[in-house]
Amino acid sequence: MGMIRTVLRIMLLVLFLGWLLIWVLLPTKLYRQTWTPNLKTNLNSTYFREQGTNLLVFSFPMMLVAVLGCVYLHLHQKKHNRQPVDSSKRTSPARLRISSRPMLVMAPLGIVTALELTFAVMFIALLIWSLANYLYISFGNLHMHKAGEKVWQAKFRSVSLRLGYIGNTCWAFLFFPVTRGSSILPLVGLTSESSIKYHIWLGHISNALFALHTLGFVIYWGMTGQMVEILEWSKTSVSNVAGVIAIVIAMVMWLTSIPRVRRKMFDIFFYAHHLYILYIIFYVLHVGVAYFCMILPGIFLFVIDRYLRFLQSRKQARLLSARLLPSGVVELNFSKSSGLYYNPTSILFVNVPSISKLQWHPFTVISNGNMEQDKLSILVKVEGSWTHKLYQQISSSLDHLQVSVEGPYGPTSSHFLRHGSLVMVSGGSGIAPFISIIREIIFQTTQPNSQVPNIHLICVFKNFADLSMLDLLLPLSDPPAEISKLKLQIDVYVTRETQQPETQNTQKLIQSVWFKQDPSDSPISPALGSDSWLWLCSIITSSFLMFLLILGVITRYYIYPIEFKGIEVYHFSYKCLWDMFLVCVCVFMASSAVFLWRKKQNTLEGKQVQNLEVSARSEGDKELESLPHQSLVQATKVYFGEKPNLKKILLDIKRSDVGVLVCGPRKMRHEVAKICSSGLVDNLHFESISFNW
Repeated sequence: MGMIRTVLRIMLLVLFLGWLLIWVLLPTKLYRQTWTPNLKTNLNSTYFREQGTNLLVFSFPMMLVAVLGCVYLHLHQKKHNRQPVDSSKRTSPARLRISSRPMLVMAPLGIVTALELTFAVMFIALLIWSLANYLYISFGNLHMHKAGEKVWQAKFRSVSLRLGYIGNTCWAFLFFPVTRGSSILPLVGLTSESSIKYHIWLGHISNALFALHTLGFVIYWGMTGQMVEILEWSKTSVSNVAGVIAIVIAMVMWLTSIPRVRRKMFDIFFYAHHLYILYIIFYVLHVGVAYFCMILPGIFLFVIDRYLRFLQSRKQARLLSARLLPSGVVELNFSKSSGLYYNPTSILFVNVPSISKLQWHPFTVISNGNMEQDKLSILVKVEGSWTHKLYQQISSSLDHLQVSVEGPYGPTSSHFLRHGSLVMVSGGSGIAPFISIIREIIFQTTQPNSQVPNIHLICVFKNFADLSMLDLLLPLSDPPAEISKLKLQIDVYVTRETQQPETQNTQKLIQSVWFKQDPSDSPISPALGSDSWLWLCSIITSSFLMFLLILGVITRYYIYPIEFKGIEVYHFSYKCLWDMFLVCVCVFMASSAVFLWRKKQNTLEGKQVQNLEVSARSEGDKELESLPHQSLVQATKVYFGEKPNLKKILLDIKRSDVGVLVCGPRKMRHEVAKICSSGLVDNLHFESISFNW
């Protein structure tokens, strides 16, 4: 199996580098004047016409990467699931420094590591290289579109056109980061949550380029007296009207995604961003099928992921219980199938129709997939209107709460265990991902020959009541979780209170709420059941092959005869509509077939855990005071009226390999990142865990 994984890694690397090389060569004379004619000569087919070359050169390599990536991740999962971590295979400190050390800590980019900065510079270089080559070739072969057109006007038009080409390059990468169930992101150690910032960067760059592209043409048409062109919907070429509609939609999405607007008016951002469906449609109608095939892989894989998420979210999740903490925090406990496995720091998207039928919110999973095989728990902090309504509903003695979920989504491995020591810095509800990490480390202590890192947890809370979140560090399990083997130190800083309030024993304020079982509810299970990567592989393969087959048949036996006989020119936009329609139909057919087939197995697993509520209730009825919290209390020190001196704490650490994880407000994350990147020490390896989209 190890040899197979090695071969797959090599194949994936070669395919991806080859795909990138095509993008590098695309704007050059070599590609346009030598490769393109040869490719068209050898690949000219009545089945695909002008799309054939781009389908082979741009679409096929990344679709193959996605398919092989599924196979690789399946083998990886089989090897690593529920196995103790081999400390002898930890990543070397030198390698960790290169990949994780922050190089830039500044708004609006946030925290940028050395590796991210390297790839960002390379991508910007690709855009500059492409624009320079496009303009070099274009200026050497200028042709006038109108009698009396001046040379500088033709060059201005050429620059405006090529800016659109560069924006299309951004679109080739735009949808990969937002594909939550991606088989490509995990290959480079990313999740959709950790890579969402790349989507934001690409969105800003592409929108800026498209805005300049549109503005340039409007100015050009105004200078040359061709403003009527803005209303043209050509039958044989690009549709200018479709481009105008697309850029208007893009501007609405762009303006509402500005951080200040997104934070203060999230609902506006949320609903405006769903205009992406119309944006894609009019964008493709504008650029045509040939350019659509250049960006097809990202969109194709995104559509598969989005439809699978839709299918999973149609089921109502079985909510077993909730715990209301005095700090305005809710722990929700769901029933899950034994076949659902997830790693620490995973997130679950939750929808409560009684609050909003459209809004989905991500929450951190705090349970452990190994110790709590029949239950999945998330942490909800009451901060906005949606979470406030949820807290009110749960505290109003509801018998049943209808909830739908998507996920969980997270990393493919417990990568934090590669360090010899861990320092985890949290602010408020930022402790949530660290709860799942500590529970995983507790599980690892029960495995033979496993070595776990030392843990120093630094918590910053506003009020003393927030300390109740520490009770969630230990799962309600039978037998009780064993933490005596942990080298755990907890430092808690309460910033708004100078001494412990007189209210005694805050644990008594914790309320447990149990929900009645509804026959329509089902345990949370993987959308495709067990071996989900292999089933995703089958969906990607079958849907893409089906797309190629049907597209070839329609082109050869419907579109080609019309154009060949010269009766009429087949409408440029109709070809675009055919492509988009076939992508959706093929994805829906293949995904629905596999999902319904796997649903039978999920139903059987659901029946096996249908009585979990009874056992879970008896387990949860234990008094919290009866749990072995003494070790946890002894490991905790509380400081009132002050903030931690993070610089002193981190720089005083003498151990050689220290993973520094931080989750909390942006200011805290940036402060820790600057300390780790200061160069004063070389033993700190930084990692930010942020869910602030």
